[in-house]
Amino acid sequence: MDKGFTVGHRVRFHETDAAGVVYFANGLAICHGAYEASLSAVGIDLAQFFSPAELAYPVVRATIDFWQPMRCGDALKVWLQPQRLDGSTFEVEYQIFPDRPGDERPLARALTRHVCIQTQARRRHPLPPEMETWLHRWGDLANK
Repeated sequence: MDKGFTVGHRVRFHETDAAGVVYFANGLAICHGAYEASLSAVGIDLAQFFSPAELAYPVVRATIDFWQPMRCGDALKVWLQPQRLDGSTFEVEYQIFPDRPGDERPLARALTRHVCIQTQARRRHPLPPEMETWLHRWGDLANK
């Protein structure tokens, strides 16, 4: 995990289901929180980024696999790394780990694919400079 971005998360009660483990959709929400933190960490204003604007980055694909349960109160580390697919598309790989020294077994892995679009025309648009900066900082090219 030399490359990419890592942020902590503590599982809250409302993120769990009747079995006491993280509800599957909330696993993706935890990953999205890490995505937001990684954007903020490169200076992107989240209020502006997620407000109605000329450009948007809808998720067009999302998957998540769980290998171990995550329960209320568990301390987690969420690691992510974006990868450009083309001039307007990127994927973000996420891995969720327990936040315990020496415990590097992944609890879950997710992937989201995003497409930059011009909101009025609903057509693909090249990634703007701030997203290029984000991709370079946390992406697979960050340490090359």
